[in-house]
Amino acid sequence: MKKSNNNIFTVGFLLTIFFTLNAQDVGRGKELYKNLESTFNNPVIKDEFTADPAAIVYQDSVYLYAGHDEAPDDFHFYKMNEWLVYSSADMVQWKKHPVPLKVSDFKWAKSDAWAAQVIERDGKFYWYITTEHSTIKGKAIGVAVSDSPTGPFKDTLGKALITNDMTTNTTIDWDDIDPSVIIDNDGQAYLFWGNTICYYAKLKKNMIELDGPIQTIDLPNFTEAPWIHKKGDWYYLSYAYQFPEKTAYAMSKSIEGPWEFKGLLNELAGNSNTNHQAIIEFKNKDYFIYHTGGIQPNGGSFRRSVCIDELNYNEDGTLQRVIMTSEGIQN
Repeated sequence: MKKSNNNIFTVGFLLTIFFTLNAQDVGRGKELYKNLESTFNNPVIKDEFTADPAAIVYQDSVYLYAGHDEAPDDFHFYKMNEWLVYSSADMVQWKKHPVPLKVSDFKWAKSDAWAAQVIERDGKFYWYITTEHSTIKGKAIGVAVSDSPTGPFKDTLGKALITNDMTTNTTIDWDDIDPSVIIDNDGQAYLFWGNTICYYAKLKKNMIELDGPIQTIDLPNFTEAPWIHKKGDWYYLSYAYQFPEKTAYAMSKSIEGPWEFKGLLNELAGNSNTNHQAIIEFKNKDYFIYHTGGIQPNGGSFRRSVCIDELNYNEDGTLQRVIMTSEGIQN
């Protein structure tokens, strides 16, 4: 009997140790998982769907602009009524600001808060947007302005800057989309945009009027989403390539070309048919900002999410292929 009691005590003691260790292991496992999960910084915005990113650097912060994908799970097309803005001082922690601009802020617009880009000039912030025109068939490009990178923004023209009847190179009515703007070293501003055809035109110094004819650029398999930027002596024109979309790019020593096609920059963006990029330099590092269908279970082509990874240049100025990661940018 005494021997039996000893055995019971021994078994109980071992079970106590087992469950104590097991609880510790579970705790460590949860902590490990939490730490692992916290390193997954892509997508950068996880509480709502964001798409068509653009960004600027201003006063030691990055301002991220995006369209708001609002399509319900059973709606299989884009539903976008507003644009959003976030800011960050480290590319990891992002602060959401009040909604700065909606389609309804343009009296001439009907629907669709499609791709857009902000640029600063002389202390004012100009937001070039894509939307559906209410009286002229097709997509159009408008301009809103603010004294702050976070808005609020107001329609500065009271009408569209670009309408579909101004571009007759194609019969489609959605070729006037995805504006991208750059101010060159000599102060001359340029607007790039397009779908199936890449357009560009000079802008007057007031940033709200064209300063010359609309011209086109011949690029292999150009779909949409041109983004123009400069580094060193090179101009870079990246764009959505084929469909579903990859990202490709071309280079030139002149902003008006000729452009030399250099190949792919980014692969298919997961389960998103579209691939829309922004490229910036911040605190001596270069970044590639894009979207995927990365938030699951409902992310996809019409519920997209902005991601950020590093962009690297080769010694000859060409771009290294972007590696899309779940980790994204780390502190």
